[in-house]
Amino acid sequence: MIIIKSLLLSRFSEILFGFSTKVHSGCETPFNFNLSRSVGDNSNVVNQNRKKFLNELGFEATDVVFQKQVHGDEISIIENSDYCVESDAMITQNPGIALAISTADCTPIFMFDKKRKIIAGIHSGWRSTTKKITSKTIQLLINDFNVDPNDLYVYIGPSISQANYEVGYEVAAQFDSKYVMNVNHKLLLDVAGCNYDMLIQNEIPVENIQRSKLCTYQQKNLLHSYRRDGLKSGRALGVIYLRQK
Repeated sequence: MIIIKSLLLSRFSEILFGFSTKVHSGCETPFNFNLSRSVGDNSNVVNQNRKKFLNELGFEATDVVFQKQVHGDEISIIENSDYCVESDAMITQNPGIALAISTADCTPIFMFDKKRKIIAGIHSGWRSTTKKITSKTIQLLINDFNVDPNDLYVYIGPSISQANYEVGYEVAAQFDSKYVMNVNHKLLLDVAGCNYDMLIQNEIPVENIQRSKLCTYQQKNLLHSYRRDGLKSGRALGVIYLRQK
C-alpha cells in the first residue's frame, strides 16, 4: 500500500496524517482501492478498504468522522466520532478523532494548530472555492477558537492541476483572471492556487504551508480522477487524526 504523507505535518507528534492512493496489492474492486460508498462500489469492499487504510495509518474506523460533501461552505464543529454531518469542512479540538476528506480531483486541505491542538479538514472544489470555504474556516478558527494564523500548519493535498482542468466560461467568470489561463481557446482553472492564496491572505506564513505537486488527472496509476475516469472513478481519502493525550 502506498500512502502519501506530508513532510510538514509529519513534524508534529500530536497528529497522524495520510492520503490514500490506488496502489494496493490484492485489491479486487473495479474502482481500484476506492474508499467511498457513493460511487456504486460494493459497500463491503469499501469497508474493507477503509479498514486496511486506516489501520495502516494507526487508528480505527470508529475514530473517523465522514461528512456528506455538498460543494458548499458549511463548516462542522466535531465533538465526537459519532457525528455524521453534511458539510465541506470539519474542525475538532477533541483528541481521538480523525477527520476524513474524500476527493477525486477537488482540492483537499488539512490544518493543524500546534499551540491549541486543533485540526481541520476542507474539501474545496470550484464551487466551495468561489464561496471561500478556506477563508471562512480560518476565520472561524480565529474568532471561535482564538487561533493565531502563525500557529497554523497547512497541507494542500493532491488535486487536479490547472493544465488539466478545463472549465466553461460560466465557471471561469466566477474567478479572478489570475486563476484562469486561455490556452488554444480552452479555459484552464487553478483551484488549488486560489485556495493557496486564501491561506496567504489570511496571514498563514508561507513556511507553514506545503502544497502537493501531484496532479490527480496525470497520475493515472496512483490517484483517482473523476475528470479522467468519470463514473469509473473511485475516491481517495485524506485523513488527519488528533492523537489521544
